[in-house]
Amino acid sequence: MKFDAVLIPPRRAAAVAAGFWPDRTVNDALDDGARHAPDKLALTAMRAEDGSLTRFTYRELARMADRVGVGLARLGVGAGDVVACQLPNWWQFTVMYLACSRIGAVMNPLMPIFRERELGFMLAHGEAKVFVVPRLFRGFDHEQMALGLQAQLPLLKHVIAVDGAGDNSFERLLAGPAWEQEADAQAILTRHRPGPDDVTQLIYTSGTTGEPKGAMHSANTLFSNILPYAERLGLGESDVVLMASPMAHQTGFMYGLMMPVILRAGAVLLDVWEPRKAIELIRAEGCTFTMASTPFLTDLARNVADSGLAVPTLRSFLCAGAPIPGPLVEQARAALGATVISAWGMTENGAVTTTLPGDDPERAVHSDGCPLPGVELKVADIDGSALPAGESGRLLLRACSNFGGYLKRPQWNNTDAEGWFDTGDLARLDERGYVRITGRSKDVIIRGGENIPVVEIEALLYRHPAVQQVAIVAYPDERLGERACAVVVPKPGQTLDMAGLVAFLKEQKIAQQYIPERLELRDAMPATPSGKIQKFKLREALRAAQA
Repeated sequence: MKFDAVLIPPRRAAAVAAGFWPDRTVNDALDDGARHAPDKLALTAMRAEDGSLTRFTYRELARMADRVGVGLARLGVGAGDVVACQLPNWWQFTVMYLACSRIGAVMNPLMPIFRERELGFMLAHGEAKVFVVPRLFRGFDHEQMALGLQAQLPLLKHVIAVDGAGDNSFERLLAGPAWEQEADAQAILTRHRPGPDDVTQLIYTSGTTGEPKGAMHSANTLFSNILPYAERLGLGESDVVLMASPMAHQTGFMYGLMMPVILRAGAVLLDVWEPRKAIELIRAEGCTFTMASTPFLTDLARNVADSGLAVPTLRSFLCAGAPIPGPLVEQARAALGATVISAWGMTENGAVTTTLPGDDPERAVHSDGCPLPGVELKVADIDGSALPAGESGRLLLRACSNFGGYLKRPQWNNTDAEGWFDTGDLARLDERGYVRITGRSKDVIIRGGENIPVVEIEALLYRHPAVQQVAIVAYPDERLGERACAVVVPKPGQTLDMAGLVAFLKEQKIAQQYIPERLELRDAMPATPSGKIQKFKLREALRAAQA
């Protein structure tokens, strides 16, 4: 594969000179861990189905990465080849990325819930040479699906199944034979080591508004986010990171897979989110930090409170992906004893902003944080001119961690000649530089010429005792152009009607024109694998209902 990461070369000199690009790869970090802390526990992975644990020290992890790397080379995988990986949070996922890095291959993480339609596009677009899947996961036969796709994809040479029983099993091809001891192993493992500007990850956007786009990242773009992120949060070698968010999503990949190796810390993986299993792992493994979306925090706090099982080692929980309801911050602090950090980020950049550990807890409710070092933010009007503090507009960012561009779609890179990337979000900045995301540019509802602050109304409705999930979306109106509809998933045993919704929002003293004029109750929201609500599907459903 020839990667067109056109956004990397123009930034190199300035990024290195400023100290933002460390010119290191994950190979350097793994080698350091194996050399300086060989017997330290690097990785613990639990399968929730049976509670089984697999552990690796840094020496063992490096050896297995070498083994699988040589095994991949035996299958014809070389520098620049794409290895697609649709695994849950199993140890094999971590090893696959480290093995790819050993031989210069590029990892393409894919969410386990993807099926033929999504996978067919991504595997073809990314020109995957190898596709690694679980034989079975949560009752679904991934191996058979992958083999069916292979018949339609001439560039896909190998399907490899973890726990497979045939000739294509991961154990038989990669993890079982002692490939690292073969005479040519060292030559294979050293001749194509990637540089810090080579593409190391191809990851597709979540597709909330249309065709997925393949974002390309190098070691430098990833490291330049992970290092200041860890420094801000006070994370280091002594920490143990629990990761239950899928590692096929950027959250899990950067902060559950890469960050522990870079810091020489410990990683604890959970493949299926079960709050009681998470509590068990935190207590048994001494986990100090985790990052996940708001529902994970809700579940963990409730289960700790209900069970009486304290998690005293957990210092901080970073939430991203959706606003954090105010009551939840207090509930979480009381139950967990941990600091709740709010953050905002993107596939293209990793975490861009976070609140600070020393901030007032209310900051996590009313703000998405301030930029990490190496990140500049600008809220601009339609012409690109900066707006003053407090005014909402298009959110642009210029960051050392900005991606290398979209594979085969450079016309969609959204980055101007000065390096400003248009996030597609609307936001406002306060006087201290803290940002609040107020909506998506494509999600803006303009009712009779008045912009409705979608995210703010959603945040208010999350305070309603009957609301479990909410999304404000537009539906067409002949006179006003658009009106707002509140789509709500009620909490179990609860309900909500239009009169109750209006009364609640009026109690919050918001402008009348901001109150939704329609209410739809649903059992569940259409969502991306990372949990983002797919508002375009809700809009389509509303339009169809009006037709």
